[in-house]
Amino acid sequence: MPAIMIQGCGSDVGKSLLVAGLCRLFTNRGLTVRPFKPQNMSNNAAVTPDGGEIGRSTALQALACRTPPTVDMNPVLLKPQSDIGSQLIVRGRRQGVMQASAHGRDKRQLLQIAVESFRRLQDESQLVIVEGAGSPAETNLRTHDIANMGFAHAADVPVVLVGDIDRGHVIASLVGAHAVLDEADRARIRGFIINKFRGDASLFDDGLRTIEGRTGWQRLGVVPWLHHAGALPAEDAMQLDQSGVAPSSTGERGRIRIVIPRLPHIANFDDFDPLRGEEQVELMFIPPGQPLPLDATLIILPGSKATIADLEFFRSQGWDIDLLAHVRRGGRVLGICAGYQMLGNVVLDPQRIEGHLDSTRGLGLLDITTTMTGDKQLRAITGTDLVTDSAISGYEMHLGLSTGPAAASSPFIRFDNGTTDGAVSPDTRILGCHIHGLFHSPTFRSAFLARLGAQSNNEDYAHRVEQALDCVARQIELSLDIDGLEKVAKLAT
Repeated sequence: MPAIMIQGCGSDVGKSLLVAGLCRLFTNRGLTVRPFKPQNMSNNAAVTPDGGEIGRSTALQALACRTPPTVDMNPVLLKPQSDIGSQLIVRGRRQGVMQASAHGRDKRQLLQIAVESFRRLQDESQLVIVEGAGSPAETNLRTHDIANMGFAHAADVPVVLVGDIDRGHVIASLVGAHAVLDEADRARIRGFIINKFRGDASLFDDGLRTIEGRTGWQRLGVVPWLHHAGALPAEDAMQLDQSGVAPSSTGERGRIRIVIPRLPHIANFDDFDPLRGEEQVELMFIPPGQPLPLDATLIILPGSKATIADLEFFRSQGWDIDLLAHVRRGGRVLGICAGYQMLGNVVLDPQRIEGHLDSTRGLGLLDITTTMTGDKQLRAITGTDLVTDSAISGYEMHLGLSTGPAAASSPFIRFDNGTTDGAVSPDTRILGCHIHGLFHSPTFRSAFLARLGAQSNNEDYAHRVEQALDCVARQIELSLDIDGLEKVAKLAT
């Protein structure tokens, strides 16, 4: 069955974007295409229509295929919640915690699950485009690998290797990978792609010949820097580390400044992507070691994979002092998911689901208490924001139950089924809820920004993402040897 696997010489070489672009490209050519990632490690996740969760990048690739995401598209998801452990999600459901020391252990059962999911996708499509994770050249992880060559061999999928020229040493990366891979893994790779090239690609012709001569792999093209990718959700927080300040689309200081502390385990930060396109908004992610700006209009406490640990980190940075000073000056605060839980009086974890602490003091800005439980809320929602009376849609993805006087008497969100979520302070300057994706709704975003003194451009963010996917697909089609890729994938002979 036609399939191809895109692996990379390292993390953040652009695999996810290339797979999304290829998914849209072949879908636009009339094929039924499905994305697949056997194992992902990311705290940016999406809820599937059947109530499971998968990596956000795979959900974007499903969108590129114009098909709903399913748990089979990313059967194993690791969500880091400490330096030594990750929440293990298998076929969309939480299965406990996998310690870092266990990553190198026998994963035959997980590999079998991944292959079964892959086969189901093959049965419903004409082409499956698979994304690897990290690099196949990490030979210390090869024995029990299910993310790269381990899966490729088990499912008999040909591989294309991607090198990132923007970070330098791309020739050494590709030739070096060839040098350390064993003979079977080398043979599995049928070609290579150079990604993120700036300037005249013909200037790299000698480099391409060097890589071909030393590896025997076929060149499949040089992809330029894809500027339209900025309109697409990022896969992981590494891109926040690189970007820091995210100015408005005009590149000028906006009318209002929205500030988000960069927590170590920040999750689902694509919640705020629609704000990047607002001309009157300056969006800032504040890295550790810097204070929260004095002139912030709004401070958002984002989602996190580790509420208690990140709340302790928040205090260690002195951000709690900055936040309380901001409130005393009349500033506004919004907490989303874990950020909402942090705004309460206390976070309890009697089962120590998140780590070694069984409780921590909250920031005391909303009269609620959160208790961590093993039951994870995963569902798409629709409802109404009770502050602006705007229709909202989004999704829940969280552990913990938040209750208290504020949640009972002044909820933030009313779902269409009549239940409520979140809490609002008496002066309505402090808001919080568990709902992700609020700002993706133009109606809510417009009403919310109006309360802050800014006028929204009412852009349809979903339409912007669709346009960006089409633009990326067109650029990839012009840059790559599509006939060669089809032959590798066995779409053509």
